[in-house]
Amino acid sequence: MACYFCQRNIKEIDYKNIKLLSRFVSGLAKIRAKKRTGVCSAHQRKLTQAIKRARIMSLLPYTTK
Repeated sequence: MACYFCQRNIKEIDYKNIKLLSRFVSGLAKIRAKKRTGVCSAHQRKLTQAIKRARIMSLLPYTTK
């Protein structure tokens, strides 16, 4: 399985793109593992940082409840 971001030639992951970030968050608002999503290590680190920034800015929830 190839990396989602490498296939689409996406260099930077924007924390404001909630539609994209929500694909990589589980129903319980946990960040999915790279084994589960098929993202490469470099993009997983960028993705994690973007999700955390979106949570700080209240764009994504920390939990579902």
